[in-house]
Amino acid sequence: MQKTVRKQEALDYHQKGRPGKIEVVPTKATKTQRDLSLAYSPGVAIPCLEIEANPETAYQYTAKGNLVGVISNGTAVLGLGNIGAVAGKPVMEGKGVLFKIFADIDVFDIEVNETDPDKFVEIVASLEPTFGGINLEDIKAPECFYIEQKLRERLNIPVMHDDQHGTAIISAAALLNALEVQKKKINKVKFVVNGAGAAAMACIQLYVALGAVPENFMVFDKTGIIHADREGLDERKKVFATTKNKNMTLETAMKNADVFIGLSVGDVVTPEMVKSMAKNPIVFAMANPDPEITYDKAIAVRKDVIMATGRSDFPNQVNNVLGFPYIFRGALDVRATQINEPMKLAAVKALAELAKTRVPDIVTMAYNEKNIFFGPEYIIPKPLDNRLLTYVAPAVAKAAMESGVARKPITDWEAYAVELNERLGIDNHLLRMLNAKARREPKRVVFAEAENQKVLKTAQQVQDEGIAFPILLGNVEKIKKIAEEAGIEIAGMRIIDPKSDDTHEKRVQFGELFFAKRQRKGYNIYEAKKAMRDRNYFGCMMVETGEADAMISGLTKNYPDTIRPALQVIGTETPSTKVAGMYIMMTKRGPLFLADTTVNFNPTAEELADIAIMVAEEVRNFGMTPVIAMLSYSNFGSSNSPEARLVAHARDLVKQKQPSLLVGGEMQANVAFNQEILKDNYPFSELIDKDVNVLIFPNLAAGNVSYNLLQEVGGAEAIGPILLGLNKPVHILQLGSQVRSIYNMVLIAVVDAQLKCNEIKTESEEASKGRWGKARK
Repeated sequence: MQKTVRKQEALDYHQKGRPGKIEVVPTKATKTQRDLSLAYSPGVAIPCLEIEANPETAYQYTAKGNLVGVISNGTAVLGLGNIGAVAGKPVMEGKGVLFKIFADIDVFDIEVNETDPDKFVEIVASLEPTFGGINLEDIKAPECFYIEQKLRERLNIPVMHDDQHGTAIISAAALLNALEVQKKKINKVKFVVNGAGAAAMACIQLYVALGAVPENFMVFDKTGIIHADREGLDERKKVFATTKNKNMTLETAMKNADVFIGLSVGDVVTPEMVKSMAKNPIVFAMANPDPEITYDKAIAVRKDVIMATGRSDFPNQVNNVLGFPYIFRGALDVRATQINEPMKLAAVKALAELAKTRVPDIVTMAYNEKNIFFGPEYIIPKPLDNRLLTYVAPAVAKAAMESGVARKPITDWEAYAVELNERLGIDNHLLRMLNAKARREPKRVVFAEAENQKVLKTAQQVQDEGIAFPILLGNVEKIKKIAEEAGIEIAGMRIIDPKSDDTHEKRVQFGELFFAKRQRKGYNIYEAKKAMRDRNYFGCMMVETGEADAMISGLTKNYPDTIRPALQVIGTETPSTKVAGMYIMMTKRGPLFLADTTVNFNPTAEELADIAIMVAEEVRNFGMTPVIAMLSYSNFGSSNSPEARLVAHARDLVKQKQPSLLVGGEMQANVAFNQEILKDNYPFSELIDKDVNVLIFPNLAAGNVSYNLLQEVGGAEAIGPILLGLNKPVHILQLGSQVRSIYNMVLIAVVDAQLKCNEIKTESEEASKGRWGKARK
């Protein structure tokens, strides 16, 4: 499912809060007068003089070494064309965001209001002292070729026009692997290329560098086949101009071709054309958003085809984000003077090699696959593979060193790998993984408080994103009126009013089922049926009976009033299971999982141990290894108080039940995160050299106060509370949550529903095997 982005949603995203998508954040202390005197005058003069004496020390005393300029004149912005420099600024800021989140590279976006190539070159060249590298972006052909060439000749920092080389590098890696799977040689295959712009020509040149033969290419542009007799061909196109039939059509050229490369427009290739290709064909239809031929149409006519597109909803996505962040990372880290052909080829080979390695569980989970392995549907790594940084950047850095353009060689590659992993925080990765996983298998989610604009906005967003099928509970006319007034699209969503006459029979049915559960626990049949007029009870019954997969509520109600229906209707996973509330806090050091923050006031040692084990299981479900600190005001027996002994005993119980879990305590919170204190004072702790990601609090007060402080004072983003221990997914919002928080909770609910659904399937399969085994006996 291709994501739908609505106009107002996109505008709101860019304008709300601080306008735009980026900001400059100081990296040094600036709180005191002393700090400011060092940051600026007079202290700043000292590094200035050092740099004057030795310009290379600019990398030591300034941000130059980790700063890339994303520079454009707006002449070829996405598919929008020549919209001008300032109109292209949102794209350049967005590119900066990708550099930061995928490779921890800082960016200044520079929009230059100049279309004359020579003047543009002069302007960009004058910025060399500022940057460690230059990423040219959205500059039209043929000027982009000239501009990049001139800047590479003049500057002693890496320069790359990503629109050309990014697509070339990623598609070349995919091509190498596709040829291997199809058992074809690159120097033997015949290529048909549709499109002759900057990206297409860069692709062809890189394929030739990998061994393809220029005479084996037939290249088409909007005029037709590029023929040697055509007037006005630039030097790049002349190399690949054919001397064959100048009237040849794309349809004719496709007959018996081995490889089709599309960088043009959508729907120009028919199934019949693919059918006419040689045995075991390769089709890279990379036009966006609509490929030259869709994946479904191509594989319908050729079961032996290997297909790649630029889209995320089909296998083998050729996405530039697989390349540019990691290429610049490697180039910057060795202070390369350029990005040369050996470095590009190294990136190609690293990407191709990564696709052949075993895919980690966190990646397969993100794409909702049981197993991802090298083959026709996996010839290129997935964009969410967190190994990309440690595969591609070192390969590029080594190539820079071997080709003589590195000014700061790396000697300890193991330490470099550790440094790269530390740069790549996993908080954003976790949310991206959850998004991808939810989108692979969307679930039916009940929104119990649909008479609310924020809830309806979230419902529209999750439907547009393809992560859930919203079910709205509330007065139908009121919901429609709110949606209409706010410009929210709710078409296609089920709307159910539990109080209406239309739901009378369903209320009776649900009420009888509820009475069967609660008839000896304070409910009579009348009260049970009456309870179904409450949206939380009705929604929980929908989940319990399988009419929905998950429920979200709590935006406008107190926590106890929302959790009570879930406990009474759905119940816990086992009679002895304790329900607990967990928050995920997105901090600068990565995600932290906090519990119990919402349910258990003063848990016993046994309950605290069970809570820790439940949280650990949830952390594993997110593809992470739990490292647990059991918190107290005491460190490893320093206090003999009952409260401290309780936490220490809880830690012992956890180790008895699950000896392999990494868990320390009882301990103070600062000790849990301070390796120096641990090593110097508590060398026996199994948390030494481990990054704690789970905090278990001794009581509800401590947990609740801590998550609120982290959120309001520490600036951490909170996702939760996530209810653990329920038999089916019901999650409760913070009172007054914003759309982003509600959206994140829907992600959690959908992934939770997927996991519980898979558990039920596994149990069913095992039961079937058991019955079959008994029958055979």
